Amino acid sequence: MQHFKNKTIWITGASEGIGKALAQQLSKEGARIILTARNMEKLREVHSSLNGGNHLVLPMDLLQTDKIPNLVAELLEEVPNIDILINNAGISQRSLVKDTSLEVDRKIMELDYFAVITLTKALLPHFLHRKSGQIVTISSIAGKLGTPKRSAYCAAKHAVIGFMDSLRAEVHEDNIQVLVVTPGSIQTNISKNALEGDGKKHGVTDAAIANGMEVEKCAAMIVKGMKSGKQELLIAEGKEKLATYLKRFVPSLLFKMVRSVKST
Repeated sequence: MQHFKNKTIWITGASEGIGKALAQQLSKEGARIILTARNMEKLREVHSSLNGGNHLVLPMDLLQTDKIPNLVAELLEEVPNIDILINNAGISQRSLVKDTSLEVDRKIMELDYFAVITLTKALLPHFLHRKSGQIVTISSIAGKLGTPKRSAYCAAKHAVIGFMDSLRAEVHEDNIQVLVVTPGSIQTNISKNALEGDGKKHGVTDAAIANGMEVEKCAAMIVKGMKSGKQELLIAEGKEKLATYLKRFVPSLLFKMVRSVKST
């Protein structure tokens, strides 16, 4: 319980899902939480559910990447020390490549990749100066596997894993930890909020998501991984977990299996 006590943890995508669950669990361990998302009303609801006081609500549209550096600079004037950054904000996709506009490809890449690295780069000098810190990025099992109707999402999640792997090697001597989390199907609104090929919200919860792992269990596993200093954390069960091993050892078999996946 002492590991996160009095630590300041900034969580993006904190208005629901994994971000919300992480905020609640980490606040119980004595951390001060900075909550970021676009929806101020939802952020206030999460804020009111946290243990302890002194938490901060910081609404931000991460798609406006050009504004991120100044917002980080302003935050650091108000909050002298940030100990952990959790890059959780993101958006998924539900459309075939042939039906997906380039605008949707760009929007998903902008939020799931460019916003993540922009925020990370903006906060990195603070960590380097302090010679400490932890950067946690919630990628996805889609960053390990390519599946139908997820082309842009898979591309962005693959990209962010590559970036964080490089960063981890660069900042090791500076006592900065980098953890990449690759969840499989978790019971969140990721499917409902996903974009279709024309940019509209999918609005439907996939069967895999509905039957997935409870978000509180996922968050608890992430918290445990953060404490133990893990560098990569796979959170998946059953066929999804098996698929990651097939990709590594028998990729041709996985590619054949993926062709028959019924994605919605």
